[in-house]
Amino acid sequence: MRSGGEYFAEPAEPAQRRYEALRAYFVEELPAVEVAARFGYSPAVVHQMASELRQGRAQFFISGKPGPKGPRKTPRIRDRVLELRAAERSVTEIAQALAAEGTPVSAQTVWAILDAEGLERLQRRPAVQRGAPPPRLEPIKARAIPGWPAGLSLTCDHAGLFLLVPGMVELGLHDLIAECGYPSTKVLSAWHSLGALLLAKCARKPRVSHTHALADDDALGLLLGLTALPKSTHLTSYSYRVRRSSNERLLTGLTRRLRELGLATGEQGFNLDFHAIRHHGTDTPLEKHYVPRRSQRTRAMLTFFAQDHASTEMVYANADLTKAEQAREIIAFADYWQNVAGTDPGLLVFDSKLTTYKVLSELTERGIHWLTLRERGPKLMAELAALPNSEWKSVRVERSGRYRQPEIHDQLIKIKDIEGPVRQLAVRNIGRDQPTPLITNDIQRTTKQLFTRYAERMGIENELDAYISGFHLDALSSGLPLNVDLDTTLTVIAGNLYRLLARQLPRYQNATPDRLWRHFLDSTGTLHLTDDALVLELRVRTYHPVLIEAGLADQATPIPWLDGRQLRFRFPPR
Repeated sequence: MRSGGEYFAEPAEPAQRRYEALRAYFVEELPAVEVAARFGYSPAVVHQMASELRQGRAQFFISGKPGPKGPRKTPRIRDRVLELRAAERSVTEIAQALAAEGTPVSAQTVWAILDAEGLERLQRRPAVQRGAPPPRLEPIKARAIPGWPAGLSLTCDHAGLFLLVPGMVELGLHDLIAECGYPSTKVLSAWHSLGALLLAKCARKPRVSHTHALADDDALGLLLGLTALPKSTHLTSYSYRVRRSSNERLLTGLTRRLRELGLATGEQGFNLDFHAIRHHGTDTPLEKHYVPRRSQRTRAMLTFFAQDHASTEMVYANADLTKAEQAREIIAFADYWQNVAGTDPGLLVFDSKLTTYKVLSELTERGIHWLTLRERGPKLMAELAALPNSEWKSVRVERSGRYRQPEIHDQLIKIKDIEGPVRQLAVRNIGRDQPTPLITNDIQRTTKQLFTRYAERMGIENELDAYISGFHLDALSSGLPLNVDLDTTLTVIAGNLYRLLARQLPRYQNATPDRLWRHFLDSTGTLHLTDDALVLELRVRTYHPVLIEAGLADQATPIPWLDGRQLRFRFPPR
């Protein structure tokens, strides 16, 4: 064996060892046992390697790629690189241009070519000239517009909210807010801040922090005379600065204006109710109240609402309540109405949990009529169950649905803590296992009138439910009463704006806020500005004929906070 033959006789690499073993098995035709002993395999492995070779799965030699091994692109692209550099193109731009032409090279390769030619780097240019995206613009700050931008046209994503502007003007909200002592800043007036919050409420935004979409709508900012609507940070902090006294004065002025329009007269009395707004945070100094939607007692803000029975407008709200003050809130409302109308309110209808017998006695002494449920005690239920059928009077009530012929037992009784006689109406045959006792100090009305009146009280619960779902009243964003009180005040105002719009629309007089929003207010459009007018061109909608029939196409509303410029609506042809 010549020198160097040990490389083949004693293979060290695994691949070479497999090759020599297979060569001995196939070429030298040695038995598998002998091959295995020579190369350190088992006979079974030798048979397996032979099988893989026959199937073409064994590969020992890989051919290298023919051709030159050095860089071939550099000589070919040199002239092109120099041509692009002569056009003042940067290294990165040259690499991008070559890649677009089908010759991808790195920026480092381009620089190596340029450096070899003795060319220096270009002076760094501004980002925009290098093709970088333009710098992010600073957000527009809310401030009064310096001058009226006549001739401007703006796309408005919330154009439907302009349909509520005639109601704002009719109620005189701009002047009312200015007279109620609301805080202002050096840049924004009270109307600017309250108006932005009111637009968010009318737009049915569940939280103040969700007003980003409104703030980006330039047309809404222009409606208030601003370059842009205030951001959520300002609106949230502003609400903490508002005092309850300002909200009371605003509600008083609002109700007086409604009375001037022939609404909220109070002649048929009021429906009163509490609503607990659940707090979703932790570590807050709120009391626990029963929340019907959760069927549990939990930390919540107790709010009080009063609804005019005849016109269904909400005329009063208060969220600054504690359990100690809860029972006397009905007295606070009576004082409020005395201040608004100059007289005590008419018949007050409410649930038995609203107040106490002592407060009812105080109302009786003031000559205020009330009607409420009486708590069902075992003794009272036993007395009513013992009454013969002859003591029950059947009454026919005009209403839809079942239970139109209740049976009522009407009698005068004496209740501890209530001065004077109390009239009790026990009602059965209305779908309950036990009679429902009502008590009142109204002696003049008939049995049928009193029962019908209490049955109609359910309207405030339906109206409150519409407010809760329509204006997201349950989206409590703060555990502080002051913030929530402003939210409930804005809810009352927004509800009245929706009602004023609904009264103009045929067949929509009793529509809920949710329905009005879906059919009319959730709309887009374009706002065109002239020297003396704002012309809103609404996008075509299925329900626009209702607005045209209501006369909105021919209506021109002077806007006092925009120097009397008129708001007009334009509807596209169908």
